[in-house]
Amino acid sequence: MVERTSDVVVIGAGVAGLSAATRLAKAGLTVTVLEARDRVGGRTWTREIDGAMLEIGGQWVSPDQTALLATLDELGLETFPRYRDGESIYVDREGVPHRYTGEIFPAGERTEAEIERLVGIIDALAAEVGAEEPWAHPRAAELDAISWREWLRTQSDDEAACEIVSIYVAEAMLTKPAHAFSLLQALLMAASAGGFAHLVDEDFILDRRVIGGMQQVSLRLAERLGDAVVLEAPVRRLERTAEGVVADADGGVVVRARRAVVAVPPNLYSRIDFQPPLPRLHHQMHQHVSLGLVIKVHAVYPTPFWREAGLSGTVFAPGRLVHEAYDNSNHGDARGTIVAFISDLHADASFREGPEAQRARILQELATFYGPQALEPEVFYLSDWAAEEWTRGAYAASFDIGGLSRYGAMQREPLGPIHWACSDIAAEGYQHVDGAIRRGWAAADEIIDALGD
Repeated sequence: MVERTSDVVVIGAGVAGLSAATRLAKAGLTVTVLEARDRVGGRTWTREIDGAMLEIGGQWVSPDQTALLATLDELGLETFPRYRDGESIYVDREGVPHRYTGEIFPAGERTEAEIERLVGIIDALAAEVGAEEPWAHPRAAELDAISWREWLRTQSDDEAACEIVSIYVAEAMLTKPAHAFSLLQALLMAASAGGFAHLVDEDFILDRRVIGGMQQVSLRLAERLGDAVVLEAPVRRLERTAEGVVADADGGVVVRARRAVVAVPPNLYSRIDFQPPLPRLHHQMHQHVSLGLVIKVHAVYPTPFWREAGLSGTVFAPGRLVHEAYDNSNHGDARGTIVAFISDLHADASFREGPEAQRARILQELATFYGPQALEPEVFYLSDWAAEEWTRGAYAASFDIGGLSRYGAMQREPLGPIHWACSDIAAEGYQHVDGAIRRGWAAADEIIDALGD
């Protein structure tokens, strides 16, 4: 048995947990970070696969993500812009690809006008509801009782416009079918990004990447914390005591602390045996929140051949197997990388095909967008976070219909000596690395204030 005593035990060495630990350590508190995996980074993971550097998890940096930008600056990490020169591709409902420039898909004059009108309505609602406490809005229960899909159809009879607007929250962000979550959850997603207009502008929301990969944020934070970070130590039991908490982890690791930060996704809370058990409403809350399902496709080619054809690499294809794709070529690398996404129901169907048929079908989709050269990548890899033991989904947790207004206010409330930190419960920066940092800082500040009294 290995026993440690610290002021704070942090469960999870992702960005949120390490941000919390760093802030606590700077305040003079002792910290132990227990991580289930054999690496730090959580849902950020930069790997070399068959000689190619791939961003297996979160990777984007947008201009409004000031907590992330400040952290990158402090850690000495630089960014580079996503390649976006040339024409993008929109695949219409009949499966016909259209090349275009600008922000609005070439979906026809009426549909384009409807898209702009719907974006305006959603932006106004998102600003009214806000990201901090959407459950406190006077109409929260009403907005939470109707699905995102159903509400869009009450606003417009243009099915193409509804599908296009829907994709930005359903497939692209929450990675769930549009009928599975509420309008209120969609408004939180929009408000957390500074407005729905930001979600529909890929040049904003997918602006830049970190040179060398996003996982470097966690790697550098962990390096500074040194042996305070313990890997391969999943916490199995967290006991609340008169003195604080006792965390029991694999490998005989036991940490006694005054406070705890649980910095894992909400769907993993049940992997911990809380003693005494969590209150009844917490158990209820955790049954109404889940992560979505998405396959992140990486295809690496000898060159970014699509650029020679005047294409940016950006593709939007609502309703198809691959619903969006981008040029994801690495900084300073002569090779070309495409990253593409398959979400929710399409991901279910894709896995049922088996590996060989799945690969062939995905590459055929890419060939529809970029031409026959897309059929022969040097490296092909699928990120499947739902199969990751210590994640089990992507990108972030969201409530079922009615859950956000019913339980949302409880998500961030400390439970005695236990505090909560992850991007899934962030307001600004929800489901992004920026939100993970903000929640890590917030949990640390709660503890600093409490222990300073």
